[in-house]
Amino acid sequence: MPDAAPDPATPPTPDQPSLDVIVSLAKRRGFVFPSSEIYGGFASTWDYGPYGVELKRNVKEQWWRAMVRERPDIVGLDAAILMAPKVWEASGHIQNFTDPLVDCKACKQRFREDQLPNDGRCPNCAAEHSMTESRQFNLMFGTHVGPVQEDAARAFLRPETAQGIFVNFENVLTSTRRRLPFGIAQIGKSFRNEITPGNFTFRTREFEQMEMEFFVQPDSAPEWHERWIDLREQWYLDLGIDPNNLRRDVHPPEKLSHYSAGTTDLQYRFPWGWDELEGIANRTDFDLKTHAEHSGKRLSYFDNDTNEHIVPYVIEPAAGVDRAALAFLIDAYTVEPDEKGNDRTLLKFHPRIAPTQVAVLPLSRNEKLSPLAQDVWTALRPHWITQYDETQSIGRRYRRQDEVGTPLCVTVDFDSLDDQAVTIRERDSQEQVRVPIAGLVDAVRDKLGF
Repeated sequence: MPDAAPDPATPPTPDQPSLDVIVSLAKRRGFVFPSSEIYGGFASTWDYGPYGVELKRNVKEQWWRAMVRERPDIVGLDAAILMAPKVWEASGHIQNFTDPLVDCKACKQRFREDQLPNDGRCPNCAAEHSMTESRQFNLMFGTHVGPVQEDAARAFLRPETAQGIFVNFENVLTSTRRRLPFGIAQIGKSFRNEITPGNFTFRTREFEQMEMEFFVQPDSAPEWHERWIDLREQWYLDLGIDPNNLRRDVHPPEKLSHYSAGTTDLQYRFPWGWDELEGIANRTDFDLKTHAEHSGKRLSYFDNDTNEHIVPYVIEPAAGVDRAALAFLIDAYTVEPDEKGNDRTLLKFHPRIAPTQVAVLPLSRNEKLSPLAQDVWTALRPHWITQYDETQSIGRRYRRQDEVGTPLCVTVDFDSLDDQAVTIRERDSQEQVRVPIAGLVDAVRDKLGF
């Protein structure tokens, strides 16, 4: 479903960073780079650097952990990006997956009609009464399969991961012998030819989704819908999102997608205002029924209690990996005084999503310290995401680790050579405690909580 325009009614909180600040930090510290930058870049495409790729990976791992590993009723799937074109005919994407497109006659720029300012001026050149009549624009990327570009070989890059789950419903049901209610979860790339991408990594043409389809008895769908709204909201709160920056937006009937009996968005207070972070929809039995009709295959569940076939309803929590990572990055951004009263910038990531969880810092690049520091690093690496940093002064290295969100720094100093102990420094409190190297792994696990 195309995104609605952001709600500017509630501006960002005064202590929230501007988007320019986040973009600058993201590039400087290796979270996100403009794609193809040495060739002038390519609009609305981004490359995740060494810290960004770890942040995204951790977000996905925490989602998978909460949705699959810790639940007895959900299994995973990894469906193909390229699917039979008939899938998109059946799902309604070819007919309905559109945005209203308008052009400015003056500057020739294109825009989504539903995101134009109320005064009717062109957002790019401010020309008045210069917009063309709107026309519907399909958001799917078309491609060709095979050596000859024929209509018969035409295919699409998937605009969502959900359809791969629906067309595999019978396969998963047969191979795993699941009973209702049960879910199928998937993380993967999707592609939408957005007319007006923007706001950094929030709206892009290539993005990654975390979607789960939860199949339930039709009469229990409203209850499960509410339950999944609660569960998904709590996931963000458990990973450190400020509750003041999270809210629910219940879609009115006129805003619902053609398949939905009810949708609630979890919205985050981004620097430009409230905008969608995740949608939780009651998709009814639309998808299974339409694929059964178009494929000629029965996509139903045999209920042993009633001795009949039923078509389950589906509750779908659908989140964007890139949007979630951006929200966690913005929410973690903090500027506060250090021990000398000077401003220090830090990212207060929850330890489970921090791109580096423990940094090992020898006090100096001394040939006597390095072997012991390397041994300490070797002991920590199997357990957490770690980094070894020995360049510049120890104070600058602390600040650098604060700015990329590392929860703990382990300092190896000259006393360590004699007492076989190291100092653990905590990011948020800046408190330091000395612990024996022999007990370091247990001490770090206790502080991180895992």
